Amino acid sequence: MIMKNIAIFASGEGTNAQQIIDYFKDNKSIRIALVVSNKITANVLNRAKASGIPTLVINKVDFYINNKTVEDLQKFNIDLIVLAGFLWMIPESLIKAFPGKIINIHPALLPKFGGKGMYGINVHKAVIEAKEKESGISIHYVNDKYDEGEIISQHGCEVSENETPESLALKIQQLEHTNYPKVIENLINNN
Repeated sequence: MIMKNIAIFASGEGTNAQQIIDYFKDNKSIRIALVVSNKITANVLNRAKASGIPTLVINKVDFYINNKTVEDLQKFNIDLIVLAGFLWMIPESLIKAFPGKIINIHPALLPKFGGKGMYGINVHKAVIEAKEKESGISIHYVNDKYDEGEIISQHGCEVSENETPESLALKIQQLEHTNYPKVIENLINNN
């Protein structure tokens, strides 16, 4: 059986990355081959190292101007790039090098509450301010615009009348942790 390799891109704490790492740790055909971050201080790098996963810290020159990030990913034979709280826009060179092989998770039901600046608590505040009755997560392919790629899967939750951005964030995080690894596994197994 051919091993499928995933690269996780994350910019911060890495709770979603940890869920994905844990989900695949004993998998015989899918492995987390690399964790990539744009911040040397991101805790996701510590999480990866604790699990014995190689890490790569990228800078804007390597990511946007030269082709070094693409070359580094190709050295690891990456089959799927999974964005898990990665805040930089993905450059066209990476999208072309990995067509249909980059996915993202967004903490709202797209197309609502997507786009530049719509991440983390900002999304949950906007959902509550708009008096939405439902929120959720969207797992989608990445294209050259923020949060506009084809949707793979959506999972919803109720927004209660006394919801706060923080309480909604906890509901959304639970949806992310439950669903993202399963969707990744399904994508890998069906490609």
